[in-house]
Amino acid sequence: MYQAAKKGLVGLGVVAMLAGCLGGGNGGSAVNPSDSAPTAAFELQVLHIADMDSGGNLVENSQNISAILAKFRAEKPDNTVFLSSGDNYIPGSFFNASADPTLQEELGVPSAGRGDIEILNQLGLDASAFGNHDFDQGTAKVLNLIAPQTVGANTWRGAQFPYLSANIDFSGDANLASLADPANDGQEASSLAGKIAKFAVITVNGEEIGVVSAATPTLPTITTLNGATVSPALDGSGNFSIDDLAAEIQPSVNELLNRGIDKIILLGHMQQITVEEQLATRLTGVDLIIAGGSNTRLFDSNDLIRAGDTSQGEYPKQFTSASGEPVLLVNVDADYKYLGRIVLPFDEDGEVIVERLDPTVNGAYSTDAAGLAAIGLDANDVKPEVAAVAQDILAVNQALEGVILGSTSVYLEGDRAFTRKQESNLGNLTADANLAAGQARDELTAVSLKNAGGIRGSIGTILVPPGGTGAAQKLPPQADESVGKQEGDISRGDIERALAFNNGLTLVNVTAQQLKDLLEHGVSDYDLAAPQGEGKFPQIGGMRFSFDPTAAPGSRVRTIVVNDPDGLGPLTGPQTVYSGGQFIGSVNQVFRMVTLGFLVGGGDNYPFPMTNTDRVDLNNPGDAGFAAEGFEQQALADFLEATTTRDMPFSQADSGADITVDERIVILTNGRVDPLPQ
Repeated sequence: MYQAAKKGLVGLGVVAMLAGCLGGGNGGSAVNPSDSAPTAAFELQVLHIADMDSGGNLVENSQNISAILAKFRAEKPDNTVFLSSGDNYIPGSFFNASADPTLQEELGVPSAGRGDIEILNQLGLDASAFGNHDFDQGTAKVLNLIAPQTVGANTWRGAQFPYLSANIDFSGDANLASLADPANDGQEASSLAGKIAKFAVITVNGEEIGVVSAATPTLPTITTLNGATVSPALDGSGNFSIDDLAAEIQPSVNELLNRGIDKIILLGHMQQITVEEQLATRLTGVDLIIAGGSNTRLFDSNDLIRAGDTSQGEYPKQFTSASGEPVLLVNVDADYKYLGRIVLPFDEDGEVIVERLDPTVNGAYSTDAAGLAAIGLDANDVKPEVAAVAQDILAVNQALEGVILGSTSVYLEGDRAFTRKQESNLGNLTADANLAAGQARDELTAVSLKNAGGIRGSIGTILVPPGGTGAAQKLPPQADESVGKQEGDISRGDIERALAFNNGLTLVNVTAQQLKDLLEHGVSDYDLAAPQGEGKFPQIGGMRFSFDPTAAPGSRVRTIVVNDPDGLGPLTGPQTVYSGGQFIGSVNQVFRMVTLGFLVGGGDNYPFPMTNTDRVDLNNPGDAGFAAEGFEQQALADFLEATTTRDMPFSQADSGADITVDERIVILTNGRVDPLPQ
């Protein structure tokens, strides 16, 4: 059965039958290499990254990872591939800096985001998946980034690697259709620079390695695809079938198998690593899955973990495919913080010999100074061409650090592990800022709702104790004397990184029933056991609510309290809108809400009415940039300037992982009694 699968003779219908007979994944850890295991006929070193999109220290990390890449390539110069599982950039200060004329020498034709691509060019990326954030500014921007452009005597060379996706159809998109010619499918990746294909081949030391990619089917609800479409389509509840997704991927794998290529890698960008885990047991012929979009930190026992990070699983995870083959799954955290490394020992039939996986070699390699030192490197080993781009971006952004807009005495928590699972102090702050912006336009504005996915980073500093021992401290932003920034100062750069999307604000009317429906949607996929939640998890202002995560989706919300129902103040006492399974008052009572235009338009599949005659967009069409009114960044800046000073900074400390003390979003778990007014 294994031989037939490797020859590409097992169809997906047979795969489903085999899955029941042969079992799924065990998720176990790799064992030490065994001398009794079969000798490897071929070794492939796979280096990988994902999700350079969360506002981390991209300047330092991108430089340091270049040194680690060079070291590992030198150890296996003829047997190495370097891959990304997507989200190679995100709108924000790092992205925007590439439009500055000072980057002309490195980019030829400066434009926002091209520095991100040029860093990947200089790092020698072989191929990439599409992530959702790669489309955040639409397919015209994707074209601007990956295709060459000549302006006068200057040329932007574009991406020197292909983007791959087996389940995105670009034929209906005017911007990218020409780059996604079906003739590209299955060609050598080195011949597809700046192009798009379903799958590609990388020839390594005479061996053909197949690389297939797929993106999350939720793309239409979380980003801007323009004329492109993704399969499988979502159902009416915004969900998709894993089996249908596997059916979109398997044909590309089969084409490689039918060409005799028996070493195949899948680049997945599924947002939730559980999706890639389920794909591992449904596909046949795939040896390695590199996950993306979930920022899941996988480590083995001897990996050096950065201060403040924790392990979220074993590197690599092990599963059994639908045809009985071992399948490995790997992932690393975002922002070039780690380089993933796995050396795959293959037998004569192209199957991974799991007994020969070496945990002293495989794992996630930290790219901070300690990580470099641990493998005998330092800052002098970085690639100069990467440093040139990163340092120019740093210089552009340094100017933003001197624009001080507020002050905090506490760390403002924006890590997705918190914001997508519970309320956070940064979530509260930006929701309150949006509420103030809404009330400035319409004094009846009573409540604020935004998605946690719009928060892209924290504001503050994580301090590692001397010697690297002991718990890391989360502190307010540190001083930078070179730009006049004092400890606790919140700069324009801080705000741009934390709210990188700079979403436009919108006012809408919602009834009590619609308010409950919106909150139910935000917590419908909440899972206490998951390392992190989804980006649709709500952060709120002007109201409080409680929910039971063990109840059925759609029936989780227990209590809703609106602090000031008409928004006019002074407060005459909060109004309990919903409690004990029923509405207190009319289900048609109307509340004025400020939210994000992205959500009103169906983003994250939020069930806002598609027609709302009371809708008011606070941002003017065509406006952009930090200082534009009606957008989240300026709303937060205005709120901080109005409510904080260096003598009276923001001081609401975050609760950390302790959800039992949160009072705005109350999660009823472990017997917690609902503290909200009934």
